[in-house]
Amino acid sequence: MQELKKKLEALAGEFWKVYEKLKISEKLELVNELEREVAEPEIWRDVNVAKEKNQELAKLSDEVQPWMVLKTQIEDMEELLKMADESLKVEMGEQIAAMEEKLVELKKALRFTGPYDGSDAILRITSGAGGTEAMDWAGMLERMYLRFIDREGLKAVLIERVEGEEAGIKTAVYEVTGAAKDYSGAGAYGVLKSEHGVHRLVRLSPFNANNLRQTSFALVEILPVIKVDTEVAIDEKDLRIDVYHSGGHGGQGVNTTDSAVRITHLPTNTVVAIQNERSQHQNKEKAMEILRGKLAQMQMEQHATSLSELRAGESAGWGQQVRNYVMQPYRLVKDTRTGCETSDTEAVLDGRVDEFIDAYLEL
Repeated sequence: MQELKKKLEALAGEFWKVYEKLKISEKLELVNELEREVAEPEIWRDVNVAKEKNQELAKLSDEVQPWMVLKTQIEDMEELLKMADESLKVEMGEQIAAMEEKLVELKKALRFTGPYDGSDAILRITSGAGGTEAMDWAGMLERMYLRFIDREGLKAVLIERVEGEEAGIKTAVYEVTGAAKDYSGAGAYGVLKSEHGVHRLVRLSPFNANNLRQTSFALVEILPVIKVDTEVAIDEKDLRIDVYHSGGHGGQGVNTTDSAVRITHLPTNTVVAIQNERSQHQNKEKAMEILRGKLAQMQMEQHATSLSELRAGESAGWGQQVRNYVMQPYRLVKDTRTGCETSDTEAVLDGRVDEFIDAYLEL
């Protein structure tokens, strides 16, 4: 029994170390506070505020709950070992081994300690130069990420989508929400941040009469959703806001109001434009949300402590690709940052990007 006690002591020591590092106690207090808030009838006078509080509560509860279960199991086992006899040794050994496995799984949450890793994400895919071929490639990436998002139990809400004339998309913007089931309940941004950058495809072109080998590029942007102005404080004088005609669907349903919004952050020349079927106010609100995410991403890339330190043109854009997808003359998907690679291109394009995400998170 002494051996089991030592194993449990080691397990408990490691548990409390990670528990404190992830600030589970503070998160539990916040869960309790949110539960009190949503229980108050007054909060439902503003449905949007109530909805946001409930979403925050659900996400935090999912994160905290497995830690509380394991904490209880360890404490119960500590008490049991004080009075147990040899007849229970095998059974308790199995239980401790199961708790060790669970802790290994929960420790994966340590990979998500960045300032926005628990946040929802904006996924923006833009086709590069190359016409139809590039637009088709952007559409393939859209399908790949939507399949991964669905598999992880996340939710993708379409913000804007501009289709290509012949195939694929020119651009697509989604807001991705929820907690990823295979990543310790991490937020969408924490899981998808590895995908931020240029993705390059090499294949025989299906749009070329001579079936020549073609190289295509698409830019994938993963931005944290930042709804609170104080997290990324943008000075109003640094913004230029343009309002223009939003494209509709034609006929009687065409949008004839100036509802589309383009916001330019002048110091960095960062532009965000939203033109969907929303009102001008909703478009401006969504554009500001995306702009905050873009500027926060630039801060992390440039290691800047404030927005005033940001330099224009130095964020990840159409620079060197982060991942190559080769389908001709051989099959290979390789990440240029981690060296992770696989020859199973079909599986990757079907949404099996877990291997690449895991390799990036281990950097």
